[in-house]
Amino acid sequence: MDILIHGCPDNAYSWEHQIRFLLHAGCRVVAPFTRGYTPIKAKSNSYFDGATLATDIIGLVNGLNQGKPVFLVGQDGGAANSYGVLAAFPDKVSRAMIMAVPHPVEINRTLKRSSRHCIRSFHWFLFQLPWLPERLIRWSKWRFLSCLWRLWSPNFNDEEHVEQVIGPMLQNQGIEDTLSYYRAAIQPKYRDPRYVHIFARLNDKIKVPTRVLCGQQDMRKEMLPRAADLFEASADYQWNCIDNAGHFLHREQPDVVNDEILKWING
Repeated sequence: MDILIHGCPDNAYSWEHQIRFLLHAGCRVVAPFTRGYTPIKAKSNSYFDGATLATDIIGLVNGLNQGKPVFLVGQDGGAANSYGVLAAFPDKVSRAMIMAVPHPVEINRTLKRSSRHCIRSFHWFLFQLPWLPERLIRWSKWRFLSCLWRLWSPNFNDEEHVEQVIGPMLQNQGIEDTLSYYRAAIQPKYRDPRYVHIFARLNDKIKVPTRVLCGQQDMRKEMLPRAADLFEASADYQWNCIDNAGHFLHREQPDVVNDEILKWING
């Protein structure tokens, strides 16, 4: 079974090109809406930290694949989540394809020494503030979040998809839930204390075979070779850059990305 995890702000429809391709190739595909994204409703006291999100994925593996290892694909926030799954639950994943986001440990190392990458990730810091990001996003309606998409993939017009992502987010608690992903990544008070033992394993060295793709126009590609020390030899860590693509490479160059996924699935 293949599990495809979307990023944020995004939703499961982001994988439409991959779902059709993989189904045609004979794969069994699951592309969930992660917690807080319509139509998935999260309780007002829900957590969105890495340990909780990893546990969500393991719930899918156990419930839909009888606990047997799956092929895991993640992009953006789904990529960050996938790294945690690979580290904390290596027996639940056979192989993994990660997109657009380097290993979180390498991101932290890079942010400490690179002002360029701090600027690239300015929204992470903005979203740590109380109430202001929520008001900014709602005041601008779809424009602020749409601007982020254009910054990350400047040569790609995906307006129809972006609108159907942002529209539901502006309803109910959608914005608050989305921002909780970013806040839980940095602020301990947003993390579920029940999963502290899982959180402690999220940055363990990865043993599962893993390949990482990044758009050639995405500056985060610079981190990929530096992340090699975060993987065991058994992971056979590999990375590649996709030409004519930015952050949303799976939508910008779906045919190329689809071929990469299928080749990695087949080993």
